[in-house]
Amino acid sequence: MSDILTKSEYQAIAKGLSLPVNSFVDGSFRPAKSGATFDTINPATGAVLAQIAACGREDVDFAVEKARDAFEDGRWSRLHPSERKEVLIRLAKLMKRNIHELAVMESLDSGKTIYDCETVDLPETINCLIWHAELIDKIYDQVSPASDNHIAMILREPVGVVGLVLPWNFPLLMLAWKIGPALAAGCSVIVKPAEETSLTALRMAELAHEAGVPRGVLNVVTGTGPEVGEPLGRHMDVDAVSFTGSTETGRRFLRYAAESNLKEITLECGGKNPAIVLDDAENLDRVAAHIVNGAFWNMGENCSASSRLIVQTGVKEELLTRILAHAREWPMGDPLDPENRVGALVSQAHFDKVRSYLEMGHEILMGGEVKDGFVPPTILDITDRDAAPVREEIFGPVLSVLTVGNMEEAIALANDTEYGLAASIFTGNVKRALRGARAIRAGTVTVNSFGEGDITTPFGGYRASGFGGRDNGIQAHDQYTRIKTIWIDLTDDLDEAVI
Repeated sequence: MSDILTKSEYQAIAKGLSLPVNSFVDGSFRPAKSGATFDTINPATGAVLAQIAACGREDVDFAVEKARDAFEDGRWSRLHPSERKEVLIRLAKLMKRNIHELAVMESLDSGKTIYDCETVDLPETINCLIWHAELIDKIYDQVSPASDNHIAMILREPVGVVGLVLPWNFPLLMLAWKIGPALAAGCSVIVKPAEETSLTALRMAELAHEAGVPRGVLNVVTGTGPEVGEPLGRHMDVDAVSFTGSTETGRRFLRYAAESNLKEITLECGGKNPAIVLDDAENLDRVAAHIVNGAFWNMGENCSASSRLIVQTGVKEELLTRILAHAREWPMGDPLDPENRVGALVSQAHFDKVRSYLEMGHEILMGGEVKDGFVPPTILDITDRDAAPVREEIFGPVLSVLTVGNMEEAIALANDTEYGLAASIFTGNVKRALRGARAIRAGTVTVNSFGEGDITTPFGGYRASGFGGRDNGIQAHDQYTRIKTIWIDLTDDLDEAVI
């Protein structure tokens, strides 16, 4: 964790920032070939931070060409694993030296609180890069138990040129989740950051080049989904795409792959994640703290946010009292003030979407008073289990409370969704915890806590929450490698050979 500075110190850093504005391809910053730009906005103030290169198909083609050149000539893909490790560790060290600058840039561009950037996003981003770097020379290939006359080697090879399409809610951390294993595997990558939050990806690419990542290996192409994301998804010379974002956009990437070269697709999409609290849950104050953190951390702009509280009747009143008390400890305001825990939503369009859910007439137990760009922690008590706030991913600081009579009803309600990303269950009975965790259809289930695991545990979902691979853990490397079998016949006599 980095040291927390004062508000005035963060404001001084913000005034002195030199913001990157052009795409980063083949080792240098480049404007869009068309010369077009788009505004990147500070969502907390509405002010224009910078005009970013609005790239298009030509820029994507150029980036893919340079990434392919880098991959084929082996300047990165055929380096000794320990050399790749050293470069990524140098990148992590450069990030540590520039940690306050990166945190402020992230906060300005996304509306995230500087507190979260400094205590969560930056430390975890750096740790992610180091973890995958250290893993590079520790993943072994295999020899199968073939006959005495044969040797069968099972090898991992880098998949090639990979498109990495990022969301806007965790710009740096999702970048690390993807480039960490992709670069560790030896791939060349083209990063497409969300147009709302391009700044830190561009700065990271610059730092990576300084650390020794060769030109053409890590490229960042800025622009919109139709102008950059779709050409990347359809490109015939891109071998794989790893996408994090909405389920709707994830479906598009499946179509792009089907209609082009059948490139491999990994999707990490949305969630409508339940937090089940049973009547034998212990330490309700601690439970309430986890519920509040799960629902309101990062302004609820989190695919694994606990947006549905499913609580058993016997503990509902006491639990809600404690939840309301903890939620009041989350002040909202200027993201650069480290005292604040709730910042601005990422854009005006997203603010309007979140606000629309608060205008549907459901009982508001807390919050709901919005102002431009800001939505406070809001709690809705809902009886209609088909209501939009229960079914749809709001992606804001809104917690829907649903009441059930028993564990079986709670599990059924938890699974009554098209998603399956994450879930939590709170109970003092270990058998109920394990049975509940097994019964919930989700990629990650936490017991008596909110969370996603850590860098060592694979993260991803079921059903509309995505498929095709996992982020984090050793399993993250699977989506950036291919498996090859080399079968060696050791027989000398033709009669002994098996054909």
